[in-house]
Amino acid sequence: MADKKRNYRKEYDNYQGKPEQIKKRGERVKARRLTEKEGRVHKGDKKDVAHKNNDTSDNSKSNRGVQSESRNRSFPRDKNAKRKK
Repeated sequence: MADKKRNYRKEYDNYQGKPEQIKKRGERVKARRLTEKEGRVHKGDKKDVAHKNNDTSDNSKSNRGVQSESRNRSFPRDKNAKRKK
């Protein structure tokens, strides 16, 4: 296995720092802040704001749900560890 250290500066320059990605991150943060204001999530509660239609720019109340981190950051899998259809 390679002992190369991860270059976070390069990641930011090549991907995370792009205007499009900055805008998308802002939309996700906005959804979290709106849901915190409603009292549905709190800092450090191990919960994510899930977008029901998978469109992170749609921050309407009906599209935002609260899920555990582990449930929101993965998807159901079949017996071969592939995504269930």
